Amino acid sequence: MPMKLATTRAPKVGFVSLGCPKALVDSERIITRLRSEGYQIAPDYDGADVVVVNTCGFLDSAKAESLEAIGEAMAKNGRVIVTGCMGVEEGRIRAAHPGVLAVTGPHQYEQVVNAVHDAVPPLHDPFVDLVPPEGLHLTPRHYAYLKISEGCNNRCSFCIIPSLRGDLASRPANHVMTEAERLVKAGVKELLVISQDTSAYGLDIKYAETPWKGQPLKARFLDLCQALGELGAWVRLHYVYPYPHVDDVIPLMAEGKILPYLDIPFQHASPSVLKAMRRPAHQEKTAARIAAWRKICPDLAIRSTFIVGFPGETDADFEFLLQWLKEARINRAGCFKYEAVEGAVANALPGAVPDAVKEERWHRFMAAQQTVSASLLAEKVGRIIPVLIDEIDDEGAIGRSQWDAPEIDGAVYLDGETDLAPGDIVNVRITDADETDLVGELV
Repeated sequence: MPMKLATTRAPKVGFVSLGCPKALVDSERIITRLRSEGYQIAPDYDGADVVVVNTCGFLDSAKAESLEAIGEAMAKNGRVIVTGCMGVEEGRIRAAHPGVLAVTGPHQYEQVVNAVHDAVPPLHDPFVDLVPPEGLHLTPRHYAYLKISEGCNNRCSFCIIPSLRGDLASRPANHVMTEAERLVKAGVKELLVISQDTSAYGLDIKYAETPWKGQPLKARFLDLCQALGELGAWVRLHYVYPYPHVDDVIPLMAEGKILPYLDIPFQHASPSVLKAMRRPAHQEKTAARIAAWRKICPDLAIRSTFIVGFPGETDADFEFLLQWLKEARINRAGCFKYEAVEGAVANALPGAVPDAVKEERWHRFMAAQQTVSASLLAEKVGRIIPVLIDEIDDEGAIGRSQWDAPEIDGAVYLDGETDLAPGDIVNVRITDADETDLVGELV
């Protein structure tokens, strides 16, 4: 049992959040709960009575980063609670850092809060109004992540997410909408919808209806998108597997109800590689399907991630991917060199690709994607588009178009515009473009 700290002031908790936006939402929920109990959030190690490290455990490189972050927190503070995806490997964490106070797994909010209570008890009578109705967030005030489910039913051969976070567990539709409405009322201009498999939302609860605004609302991908589209904020969809019913959402984008943006983790295009990956909803005619979507919504932007060097990937498979990338005209793409993940089925597949070949394919992929992206962005020059301002510096304003998610996509630069504020949505005429970003002027 760790020694408790007695305190007559509001105890302070430091927070280190690693990994994906889904983990960030977990951190926000823990912080909101602690803040409601009277805890303060410390901005640095020195001022914290205890430090919570929310880890990532998806790749071995992420695990190494998590262990390093735990070590830094131990060295600079010494009182550390570990949570998150790597928390399922408690033995490995304690072997590296035996002095940690507690280790919990992903989205185990109650256990984390209890561990904080053990380390530094809350004040006897905290005031609930220390927490705003929308909760506390680690993102800027004008955008927020909205998690609609946990876990995943897919069993992709390279992925261990289901073993870390379990099977699909969808939130009731009215719970999602209540959170979304509170965020918008608090000034959030952009809702980024996330989960492990967003388009599978509601499958596990048989698309159950719950009351919302006096009407029944089904926990179904299309119904949720329709409801979110009525809130008056930008709604951006992430981690959408291309199941057939995704087609039904494209008209909402054409109508301006939700952003013309789909984050679809294709991972590859070669049928043989996709089969080895055990990818759900993969189709040989995906490029044609994307073209059909763009006929309905010409402004649709597709962002995706891909893996090169997967076991068994041949030169022909890779050339197929490059050709598909050009045909599908993917707007934004990230690329990873395949990395064996401890516990993944893909580790046993034959045909390991040498590191030098992975490196060469990665560079060729990125060069091909930059050519596609530059061409698509050049088409925006001369257009007037809405831009959401993210930050202001001495040189001007930096914002994002409807085709750009924060931190992973490009930006729109407005030179000399220093009178704007984060969260402003302004009309901008695009004057220049490169392979990643746009330059514009206020209209």
